[in-house]
Amino acid sequence: MNDFQTESYTVIVADGTFPQHEIPLGYLKNAKRIICCDGSVQNLILAGMQPDAIVGDMDSLNDDFANRFADRIYLDENQDTNDLTKAVSWCSDMGYKDIVIVGATGKREDHTIGNISLLADYIKKVNVIMVTDTGILRPLLKSSAISCFAGQQVSIFSIDPETEVTSYGLRYPLNRTKITNWWFATLNEALGDSFSLEFNPGKVIIYLKYS
Repeated sequence: MNDFQTESYTVIVADGTFPQHEIPLGYLKNAKRIICCDGSVQNLILAGMQPDAIVGDMDSLNDDFANRFADRIYLDENQDTNDLTKAVSWCSDMGYKDIVIVGATGKREDHTIGNISLLADYIKKVNVIMVTDTGILRPLLKSSAISCFAGQQVSIFSIDPETEVTSYGLRYPLNRTKITNWWFATLNEALGDSFSLEFNPGKVIIYLKYS
């Protein structure tokens, strides 16, 4: 499963639970480059891979790795944002515009929720998806058609509760629906090989379960 037309995508490894499923691991193995938030370096090394760059405030990077990868460390001490955002911004500045984020969920629920919500900000600068052990999270800023398969489980979230969403091709249709709470448009199902969402410019995030 590849959500980009090009093979030159960049994978960012966040400091959540390191992926175990074949799909996020496949993205890692086929990435053009791998960027680590500083706390994720050890897990990447244990998985037999190495980072092309390490971005963050380095508060979670031990001395051994700091010395070993001194030539690819990019320190960002800004405490007003998290290391994942620093990594995305660094990639954007480097011209790496196709981004796959892995390892951004698990461990602490507050980190998971925060990381998922940030997708709606990242999409303003880069083409980004978040790939987990159960599915793919994709942010949208405008009406879009989404490839899927019949029976695929779909959930829809809106950062802006005033955004009105209309769906086509889902078992439980939305008709100018305001998604006023996180649960409101979850646990839907695709009827065919694509569905579409129509909404005025806003911040929508969709979740697609693998199977």
